[in-house]
Amino acid sequence: RASRGSSLAESVSRTGRPTLSGLHYTGLPPEPKQLPVDSRAPTVISIMVNRTVKKNGLTELDKPDHVFDKAAEMFRVMSAPMRLKIISCLCDGEQNVTYLLSKIATTQPNMSQHLNTLYKAGVLAKRRDGVQIYYRIANEQIVNLCRVVCMQVEAGT
Repeated sequence: RASRGSSLAESVSRTGRPTLSGLHYTGLPPEPKQLPVDSRAPTVISIMVNRTVKKNGLTELDKPDHVFDKAAEMFRVMSAPMRLKIISCLCDGEQNVTYLLSKIATTQPNMSQHLNTLYKAGVLAKRRDGVQIYYRIANEQIVNLCRVVCMQVEAGT
């Protein structure tokens, strides 16, 4: 918790605690919650969430910039609820666009746009059979990441 001091320029509060921009903090931040581990979820996720220091003493921030760039791009791709619904529909196996449209309320052009984004990002693979295009999950790590995040969202509600 933070409370306002009488002046933003103060460096020590009336209680003698150091302040930051006129605010002083009481107590320590709460301990991070232990996330439940799903047997289907990759152990890398639980390691990333529960540990910030590697065996060699380096922190997660010591990774090269390209790792963070790729992670940010993947989160951008996954940031649309429609794309998460598509991935959820494809978790049970390959499906054609007609099936996806029967399960997800959207227009065909909108569905095609989201499928194309997921395909270009390497999340989905596709094949043509006559006039039908079938999509399937190409990157299981993304599915596991989605499961972990959705599980946490459900647990918090």
